[in-house]
Amino acid sequence: MDPSIDPMSGRPVLTPELAQEIAQDIGRITGFNVLITDPAAVVIGCGDLERVGTVHEASLEVVRTGRPATHTAQQAGRMRGVRPGMSLPITVGEEVIGTVCLTGVPAEVHRFGLVVRRQTEILLEEAALLRSRLLHERAVDDFVRDIALYDPEVVDAGAVDARAVELGLAPGLARAAVLLEVSQADEGAAAVSRITVLRTVREVFRDRQDVAGVQAAGRYVVLAAAHGERTAPGRLADACGHLLSLLYDRHGLDGRMAVGEPGAGTTGMHHSYRDAATALRTGPAVFPGDRVFTAADLRIPHLLGAAPRQARARFADAVLGELPGQPDWPTLRETLVGWAEGGFHLVRVAERLHIHRNTLLYRLEKIGKLSGRQVREPAQAIEMYLACLTDILQASATQGKVR
Repeated sequence: MDPSIDPMSGRPVLTPELAQEIAQDIGRITGFNVLITDPAAVVIGCGDLERVGTVHEASLEVVRTGRPATHTAQQAGRMRGVRPGMSLPITVGEEVIGTVCLTGVPAEVHRFGLVVRRQTEILLEEAALLRSRLLHERAVDDFVRDIALYDPEVVDAGAVDARAVELGLAPGLARAAVLLEVSQADEGAAAVSRITVLRTVREVFRDRQDVAGVQAAGRYVVLAAAHGERTAPGRLADACGHLLSLLYDRHGLDGRMAVGEPGAGTTGMHHSYRDAATALRTGPAVFPGDRVFTAADLRIPHLLGAAPRQARARFADAVLGELPGQPDWPTLRETLVGWAEGGFHLVRVAERLHIHRNTLLYRLEKIGKLSGRQVREPAQAIEMYLACLTDILQASATQGKVR
């Protein structure tokens, strides 16, 4: 619980830390020594630190009546812990929660009194609001981590759904997990705060049912409401591309993003997150020139990646044989992938690979001779295609790109 917020009323509370900060700030602005007390007239903030913890007797009457009071040198001399000046009540709503006192000649400080009092109340309200916002941000971060790490054997889905309701989210609405990883484009550039990044993220993902938080350093999660126009294929991916451009142009950040399939409730959003996380790991290996990856486009690599590593290696070795040992294996592998994804159509595949049709025929013939397989038979070509994707994932894992 935030000590600066009353848990019953929700109103700001004058803590010693906050009182000391306010006393120093106002004293710096006005040039007067400023003293702040709690409702019991105990000094909890003062430019003169020796007075902290002492009793300011004049504040007792100010708290009781809720009215300001001035104290001449003669009057101050008859009270404990009081110096000449002015004491004013600090009120929140109808309640006096303390006093703010200015030390000086009463005639001089009087004209500053109401301004100082109001400034104190404003600073108190702003501090409470800031802390409230920080608590909200912490709750959002905790929620997205709950979705990311959800384990039905450990956590009740109903409890996570209840937390969503506390954040103003409709728990039954389908949402797609969107993952963002960022890093400085220029290593010598100043670091960008996570609040700054989140502000830009929320500018793009601004639906009232979207929620965006921080999962770890440089890693952000958006649970994007999947309704209306967002259900159209590619709409969320387009938003991701726009966000990455803004992050680079405004903050000098490089990034990549992944979008999971929409899912409803805690379980559905967790599955969407897992799919997006897998897409973020495997996407750069399969589509090295892209920055936005969707789980829908990576279902086959996802399935292959789910198999045990040794099983994947045996499959690739059995299907590809000696092909990976050839000096031009990357080119041959690219040809096999393009051949399958181009629908085994010579003209279409040649255009896709930006090569002449005869060059494609030459490569396919070479692959067939080296592998002993009928590359132009769809069933065998698909098998080789899957083996090529497996080889790509294996190579990336070895290089540390896929963990």
